Amino acid sequence: MSRKLFKSTAIVSSMTMISRILGFIRDMMFARFFGADSGTDAFFVAFKIPNFLRRLFAEGAFSQAFVPVLSDYKEQGSKRALRHFIDRTAGTLAIILMLVTIAGMLAAPYLIMLFAPGFAWEGEQYDLAVQMLRITFPYLFFISSVAFAGGILNSFGKFAVPAFTPVFLNLCLIAATIWLVPLMDKPVVALAWGVFFAGAVQLAFQFPALRRLGLVPRLRFGFKDSGVKHILKLMVPALFGVSITQINLLLDTLIASFLATGSVSWLYYSDRLVEFPLGLFGIALATVILPSLSKNHAADDMQSFSRSLDWGLKLVLLIGAPASLGLMMLAEPMVATLFQYNEFGVHDVTMAGRSLMAYSLGLLGFILVKVLVPGFTSRKDMRTPVRFGVYAMIANMVLNLILVFPLAHAGLALATSLGAFFNASLLLFTLLKSRVYLPSSGWRIYILRIILATSAMTALLYHFVDASLWLHWELAERALNLAMWVSLGGAIYVVVLLLSGLKFRHLSAQV
Repeated sequence: MSRKLFKSTAIVSSMTMISRILGFIRDMMFARFFGADSGTDAFFVAFKIPNFLRRLFAEGAFSQAFVPVLSDYKEQGSKRALRHFIDRTAGTLAIILMLVTIAGMLAAPYLIMLFAPGFAWEGEQYDLAVQMLRITFPYLFFISSVAFAGGILNSFGKFAVPAFTPVFLNLCLIAATIWLVPLMDKPVVALAWGVFFAGAVQLAFQFPALRRLGLVPRLRFGFKDSGVKHILKLMVPALFGVSITQINLLLDTLIASFLATGSVSWLYYSDRLVEFPLGLFGIALATVILPSLSKNHAADDMQSFSRSLDWGLKLVLLIGAPASLGLMMLAEPMVATLFQYNEFGVHDVTMAGRSLMAYSLGLLGFILVKVLVPGFTSRKDMRTPVRFGVYAMIANMVLNLILVFPLAHAGLALATSLGAFFNASLLLFTLLKSRVYLPSSGWRIYILRIILATSAMTALLYHFVDASLWLHWELAERALNLAMWVSLGGAIYVVVLLLSGLKFRHLSAQV
């Protein structure tokens, strides 16, 4: 089991790596062309709202509800019943998305007031954000349909196509920056059109893979279908439970709209750097483990269910711990290397570096939530993650109000990180208490090995890396030095792990 999961996770991670690298190129171009000003703040809000709804609805609640029900049809039903279920789900999803998209475009002025009320004090910025939100909102329709198609492909073990699909978002935004920006009266609006076209391209990319499976949906309305009803019933509580981190990030944007100009952009750029390991590993692992857990539950094999969770949590700690501390120690060098050009100055690097350090502290918590929530949703328990998610959201809001005054935008990032750990702790404790998850032997020595290796890596970076040097170097020198320290830090981590006795079998789901 573990080798198959490793292989699937590696496929998703490698495809995600391509997307994330292009994403960094995209963001470097944003920083070079636009910097961090009122126009970029307006675009990031206009992009964040449909993107938030996509993560909340499509990749969050819908995927967590759809995949377990689809697994039931695969395990227990006929191919014909499966095809009918997919057709009716597709038709129902399409009509819901169409109505939400139209409503969102009409309500754009109110949505900007809701999610970035600070813009109301800046008339031109507010109008620009409304204009761009009306262009970007249809992205929700396209990308939610992409998530539906991706759920089908992932359930059949076809992970490569869904994982590669986000590449087209970055390609479209890069193309818009190069060719469309010079043609626009307001250059930043070109980015909104890039988002719109990216949604359509990503959806079109899914169809050949679905056709090979013989599962291209034919839209049929199915509100009365038992399978569709089951999905809708599961989705309602899952809307909060699976996407609390995204809600907290959006609340950060809301409060940041009242802070100094550039705060929304600083949070965006630092969040993008945290999203790299989170997407490369956390989302990849969650994508792979959900179908596996759903299959184990449908087959009533709770021993394999627990082993899969154990494997996932060991891998989270193995990669998440050094990634979190590495990001924190190299925060400013990373921001300077990727974004300090033309309009993005030294002050922007310092401010974005502060919020990146705060976000990086929560990276392990973010990944843990991604892996632990499927431990509930694969068993069709949506209520427990919702309850804990609400607790975490309340804690995050209280921490926001406490930390925003002394730490400004970095305080918002720190509150989100602490909220993620609180959420993850509640989820893990409940799985342990209910004995749904039974840890394998060897966890204590495994944790000690991770602590020893991360301590060695952190000590190296703390004593030998001078972040101020990156502010004055040219791109080549920055990149070479960053690559050197990332490589040295990673090498020290791996060497200490091996010297401490870590073996591949310690990660096996068969232990």
